[in-house]
Amino acid sequence: MGMMNTPDTGLDEKAMIAAAEQALADIATIRTQVSKVIFGQEKVVETTLLAILSGGHALLVGVPGLAKTKLVTTLGSALGLDANRIQFTPDLMPSDILGTEVMDQDEHGRRSFRFVKGPVFGQLLMADEINRASPRTQSALLQAMQEYHITVAGQRYDLPQPFHVLATQNPLEQEGTYPLPEAQLDRFLLQVDVDYPDLAAERQILLETTGLSDASADAVLDAGRLIGIQQLIRQMPVSEKVVDAILALVRSARPGQGNSETDKHVAWGPGPRAGQALMLTVRARALYQGRLAPSIDDVHALAEPVLEHRMALTFAARAEGMSVRDVIAALVRQAKA
Repeated sequence: MGMMNTPDTGLDEKAMIAAAEQALADIATIRTQVSKVIFGQEKVVETTLLAILSGGHALLVGVPGLAKTKLVTTLGSALGLDANRIQFTPDLMPSDILGTEVMDQDEHGRRSFRFVKGPVFGQLLMADEINRASPRTQSALLQAMQEYHITVAGQRYDLPQPFHVLATQNPLEQEGTYPLPEAQLDRFLLQVDVDYPDLAAERQILLETTGLSDASADAVLDAGRLIGIQQLIRQMPVSEKVVDAILALVRSARPGQGNSETDKHVAWGPGPRAGQALMLTVRARALYQGRLAPSIDDVHALAEPVLEHRMALTFAARAEGMSVRDVIAALVRQAKA
């Protein structure tokens, strides 16, 4: 299998395998619980869960009404996390998200400020239509996502652990919206494209969701157990071949690195965060699918959600009707050849 990059875990191989098998069982149960509520959309559920299991944030892109909000609520229930939701609007202020200081007066008439926490103080935060908020409000949330704490009036407040943001973005309506800048998009571990359900799933949606009873997911994990699985994923060994495949893919997506198709179509490519995202998510995907080590197939399967929001096409490529997804698919085909 070639050399392995095995992190120093403090676990012997036997304990590692036992912990992984327990995690496999937990993940299988989560999938069962989510499928009680979300019909079809297996790839969307998988990719979103991979972002959480890898300890990151995800950006869900799709038209309204495709159960993006319901997915986040369901995941919050199944993972046993404290979930909050913010509906973004152009007039939303940073204090609406982070919290605000209010003045209290005690019985002796002494006044003091007290911090009232905002909805960002949850373990799973649904940021609905993030591109509707002004840049000032977006940056307040994105700073919290990056640093896992906020600062109000010079005082630092740590966010709960774990802390995950699942943001949604409507790709159609661009009037009155503020698209996320490239550097802020890079903070999302994965972009999840949510498409229309297939016929069988849509039939099931019609039948199951318009009656009196409404299915819900039972808690499978709690926050402590989720953190345990996230740490286990970081301890999984990655072979040199898989590391080489990650480096080759990410570097092939950058102009000026010797790939003629990329030079022709790509204006700017992914930075090192893309490689870091792949190193984490390929391990999570292996575990999600019942394996104890990632393969090169995992790298190729995750190329689109990792790279799509981390690169941009040239004007000429866009004029030809190309999309970033087309370019990534071509790079994966090259890598497989």
